[in-house]
Amino acid sequence: MRRILQCSLLITFLAVAPACAQQSFDGIAGSWSGKGSMKPSDGPRERVRCKVDYVSKNAGQSLKMNVRCASDAYKMDLSANIDQNGNSLSGNWFESQYRQGGKVSGQYVNDVIDAKVEGDTITALLTVRTKGTHQSFVMESPGAWISQVSIDLLRDAR
Repeated sequence: MRRILQCSLLITFLAVAPACAQQSFDGIAGSWSGKGSMKPSDGPRERVRCKVDYVSKNAGQSLKMNVRCASDAYKMDLSANIDQNGNSLSGNWFESQYRQGGKVSGQYVNDVIDAKVEGDTITALLTVRTKGTHQSFVMESPGAWISQVSIDLLRDAR
């Protein structure tokens, strides 16, 4: 009887552990704004202002992200739809100013999104770190028209 109880508890723990370990996008939902810099491939680093909106869906397992950034010379308007399965991320993105789009893949662990963004003419690595009301957004894409973006964001008042 004791072994049956131990096995039952072990099976229950194994069934519940992945659900508990899975992180929800609910913690980052809302509007964030801030500033930073972006490095175009054909010029000097420029200051940039950004607004990022996150909408959490499907009990926090899906995320709609809109990123709008502007410098004196450039403008970026990116949207993405991302789904989470365990720690794995998958989805798609589209940038409307330059009419580029593609796929997103990666992981979401300990309030850090590490993703790879791919399209026909671009591959970029994206890291979004969230700690309370602060967030850092870093995108690196050597050889692309914008090779690096680094933004520090604060959660907007709700």
